[in-house]
Amino acid sequence: MKNSPIGIFDSGVGGITILNCVKKLLPNENIIYFSDSFNSPYGNKSKNEILKLSIKNTKFLVDKGCKLIIVACNTATTNNINELRSIFNIPFIGVEPAIKPAAMKTKTGCIGILATKGTLSSNLFNNTSSDYGSKIKIVEKEAKNLVELIENGIFDGVKIKNILKECLSPMIMKNIDYLVLGCTHYPIVIKSINTLIPQNVKVIDSGIAVAKQTKRVLKNQNIETNVAKPEYIFYCNGPLNSLNKILNNKFVVNTV
Repeated sequence: MKNSPIGIFDSGVGGITILNCVKKLLPNENIIYFSDSFNSPYGNKSKNEILKLSIKNTKFLVDKGCKLIIVACNTATTNNINELRSIFNIPFIGVEPAIKPAAMKTKTGCIGILATKGTLSSNLFNNTSSDYGSKIKIVEKEAKNLVELIENGIFDGVKIKNILKECLSPMIMKNIDYLVLGCTHYPIVIKSINTLIPQNVKVIDSGIAVAKQTKRVLKNQNIETNVAKPEYIFYCNGPLNSLNKILNNKFVVNTV
């Protein structure tokens, strides 16, 4: 069990940003990554559709012998992480927008959250937002079509910047000092984001927090491992160009 891999799934390539943080903090763990690119994006799907896909993805990783599942998708986590935990007898780590640290650290009293429609409309997101945002201003923006562009291998350029500018400009006008990236795809376009926000605005995503929580759960469950040469295995059920691009063609991606 200890040498079994960590399983990670996302609605495409975004979860690689989570995988990179996990690899850095846990360099001796085997990892299997599943990119559900065929069904990307999740952000515009119903809660029931997202649940069905998440169950299917989890079964795929469980069948591969994974000992823990990271739901590296904000939309899937905020909509049905509790359902997954009730269905499968395996530890789950979810990903949700880092509202708490931004709300606690803001000096201007205003933070921005960039996310998908599915995340922004979820009960978990709204509950978290209410818990930590009662004394501050939260500016929420849905980045329409941004995930689709990233899934098509477009990480910069005019189209990316136009979407980001439309979302970020209202936030900047309201004097945010923290920008929360509420989708694992968004750190992939961080260079474009940084060109559009003032230097005083700090960007937060969930990657490091997820990696730390993964380490805690592995230790508490006594299922940590320390293999000398860990294996990283990638699966994808859709187009491979974006995944190969983000992996710099350093790994073989298995098609399913």
